[in-house]
Amino acid sequence: MTATAPPRILLAGGGSAGHVSPLLATAAQIRRRSPEAEVLVLGTAEGLEADLVPAAGFELVTIEKVPFPRRPGGAAVRFPGRFAGTLRRVRTLLREREIDVVAGFGGYVCPPAYLAAASQRLPVVIHEANRRPGLANRLGARRAAAVLTAFGGSSLPGARRIGMPMREAIAHLDRAARREEAVTALGLDPARPVLLATGGSLGAQRLNAAVSEAAADFLAAGAQILHVTGRGKAEGLDEREGYRVLEYVSAMEDAYAAADLALTRSGAGTVCELTAVGLPAVLVPLPIGNGEQALNGEEVVAAGGALMIPDGEIDAERLRADVLPLLLDDGRRDAMAEAARVFGISDAAEQMADVVIGVARRA
Repeated sequence: MTATAPPRILLAGGGSAGHVSPLLATAAQIRRRSPEAEVLVLGTAEGLEADLVPAAGFELVTIEKVPFPRRPGGAAVRFPGRFAGTLRRVRTLLREREIDVVAGFGGYVCPPAYLAAASQRLPVVIHEANRRPGLANRLGARRAAAVLTAFGGSSLPGARRIGMPMREAIAHLDRAARREEAVTALGLDPARPVLLATGGSLGAQRLNAAVSEAAADFLAAGAQILHVTGRGKAEGLDEREGYRVLEYVSAMEDAYAAADLALTRSGAGTVCELTAVGLPAVLVPLPIGNGEQALNGEEVVAAGGALMIPDGEIDAERLRADVLPLLLDDGRRDAMAEAARVFGISDAAEQMADVVIGVARRA
């Protein structure tokens, strides 16, 4: 770019909320810090980005989803041709839109974006959300101008921890100031402690069953539960005074503000949000994939901001024995909240935006 031209930035990522949410948080901060910048998002037509990116006011360009084949077969035979076609499309996009920098957040669209940028000698910035990096970002990190991560201890070369870019409403949430308003709005009592129980947007059947079974004991002890079940997972759960059952919460900052303790999965975004807002938690890692959810929670557990219980051990009895006493112990929860807050980072989106804009201007 010339000294007077606005930076032209391509943000690549998509598929899941773990990729789309930090991308959009970064895009919003780029727009705030450099209103003249041209921001373009590369995604697929099938991922969450297809709806969320245009809704946030950013231009989305889609390419074909071409996953790397894991075993021999027809998909492996077709892969080279399909990937080459996608790579040509991204190269054309970079050239025609005069892109200055590519910033990737992981997902299927990142390998062609990184390779196309390399072929045109454009700088790349990557953000890795998980402790164990994905294939796309392992590829991109080899020649990246900056490698930024949500967690420390990354195996990526030159990695620097900045935290997880997240929406400003969560990143800068004042839980204490918002608590009474949020609890009241959710139909609960501000004078009683609140457990936020959630398995994420898709829900978690094991968590849901355990929370429902233990609910009566929590209420009898003077506690309350905000149970976010996941879409389609609330059927059969007996909502009553002090036990609020919702399929989803459109603004998680309200749930975080209302809660005194969280019982939740340990996806990267969730762990980073909990620590940014200083909400103590009991983490129940999803026991599939490569074990990344357990890794995501290790550091905050070691810091004293959370406990971790294996998924196979979660039942109503474990909630009564471990979670309920913690919910009722103000001093212990306060100490965990402070430890979580020390570990958390609330300005990751601002840091990421500054790096991307800086690399674009140097280009």
